[in-house]
Amino acid sequence: MTATEHPRLPMLAPRRGKPPRHFADLDAVERKDALKQLGQPGFRAKQLATHYYDHLTVDADDMTDLPAAAREDLVAELFPPLLSPVTQLVTPDGETVKTLFTLVDGAKLECVLMKYPDRATLCVTSQAGCGMACPFCATGQMGLTRNLSAAEIVEQVRLAARAARDGSLGGDPVRLSNVVFMGMGEPLANYNAVMTAVRALTSPAPEGFGLSARHVTVSTVGLVTGIDRLAGEGIPVTLALSLHAPDDELRDEIVPINARWKVDEALDAARRYFDATGRRVSIEYALIRNINDHAHRAELLAKKLRARGDGWVHVNPIPLNPTPGSKWTASDPAVEREFVRILRMHGIPTTIRDTRGSDIDGACGQLAIKER
Repeated sequence: MTATEHPRLPMLAPRRGKPPRHFADLDAVERKDALKQLGQPGFRAKQLATHYYDHLTVDADDMTDLPAAAREDLVAELFPPLLSPVTQLVTPDGETVKTLFTLVDGAKLECVLMKYPDRATLCVTSQAGCGMACPFCATGQMGLTRNLSAAEIVEQVRLAARAARDGSLGGDPVRLSNVVFMGMGEPLANYNAVMTAVRALTSPAPEGFGLSARHVTVSTVGLVTGIDRLAGEGIPVTLALSLHAPDDELRDEIVPINARWKVDEALDAARRYFDATGRRVSIEYALIRNINDHAHRAELLAKKLRARGDGWVHVNPIPLNPTPGSKWTASDPAVEREFVRILRMHGIPTTIRDTRGSDIDGACGQLAIKER
């Protein structure tokens, strides 16, 4: 039987709302089984993993250690195209790039790649849209189209790592060293795919990208069962809790999941995560003018965090990146400074998070909304 006559793997063709199965979706056993179905020995799984995770390529011409007659077939079967770029916006300094991709079923996702002096960080998307419905968030107002597959998440990372390595961010090449699950979607609502992607990020080459778990951040609006499940994975990624309000009255309005898990339940789960992993938790707090930026809320936030002990948490106030046409906007800088001052006065480590891309529709979901 020739290479082109090998039987095709079942269920590889895309179906509505479902991407084709990809090498990055498969575990070690499944990869070897897939290769056997294609008439290839199982050891080629390591060769393919080296090309994908280490060399960052899916180009058959680059895979010179594979039989020439089989390369195209292997790539077609195991590395089907998943993401097609639609729009790319770049800041004037070339160091922040936001890309809108379309998926095989027409769904859209965005991710943002940011260059720093000695590294690059990718803000990665885990869902097309989002079902959490936070009213100040562009993605939340889109609703949920579907979960991404593990490979659709991993492909964002591979493409970004390749761009950083090849100097596409302006200036010298840098290594992609940090990945934050802070793009479109609620990561813990797509738990299995996100964890498959996290394992690919943190596994040593050639089975993964070899990132430190310390440099991978998983964000959540407070899915308590997901936080507890993540704490038991044995992979000490950084947990970021998107709190945005310290009191249930306001959080019920601006973070609808609070109807299911209240502020104290979310903070207790975050503290349990620290206890299980030793990794300090980040509290994300988007400062919204005249909504959640009051001094008494800074006092309440500090009180609730201190009540759960010292050294377990760090607060990142975030100047809201407003969505065009929205009533929600960023806090006045003086109000922002006072909010930070109060937290620090109470001994809470606090750092205003660097916001990049405001001049290129940096808030997640903005490009997808425009495209739609």
